[in-house]
Amino acid sequence: MSVIPLVFTSGWASGINAYAVVLLLGLFGATGVSDEVPAALQRTDVLIVAGVLFLCEAIADKVPYLDSVWDTAHTVIRPVAGAVVAALLAGESGSLPEVAAGAIGGSTALVSHLVKAGTRMAVNTSPEPFSNIGMSVVEDLGVAGVITFAVFNPVAAAVIAAVLLVLGIVTVLFLASRIRRFLRRRAERREERRPAGSGGPRPPG
Repeated sequence: MSVIPLVFTSGWASGINAYAVVLLLGLFGATGVSDEVPAALQRTDVLIVAGVLFLCEAIADKVPYLDSVWDTAHTVIRPVAGAVVAALLAGESGSLPEVAAGAIGGSTALVSHLVKAGTRMAVNTSPEPFSNIGMSVVEDLGVAGVITFAVFNPVAAAVIAAVLLVLGIVTVLFLASRIRRFLRRRAERREERRPAGSGGPRPPG
């Protein structure tokens, strides 16, 4: 069977929480739940690092504005992780060239990451912190559920991931005004933190 559905699903999930994807797939492989997980993801050191980083993300992802800073820092990390996981899955399966799999996983991860980051910017325009916590919990449960489902039924899981990705893109477009408001507030805060006179015109010499 082609590994494309699993590659696509892992890419979508990596764009939301790459550490959870590595951790879950590694555990499924190490415990014998799935034979399709590459040995590289099952290594003890990989599982420990993924677990620690997952806990860090679980905390940072639930704090208003810190979650957006975290997302910004992961703009490169998540797509790269999606590409690497996809290439490893393709190498284990042998049904898809690793470069092609990496391109699919990486590009899908980038799109889902942008959707996640944009949605969080919109949520951060709300004064209360509960929206961030709720969104983070839903994302974590969604990634865990879809990746687990993908191990047993990759095609159906890929369809679910595709639908969620499209709905996410539509949601971000709908929330565009809120995202612009968040970016404007962040720019204003940067201006307020800038030392007085640092951006003003030079006095005549």
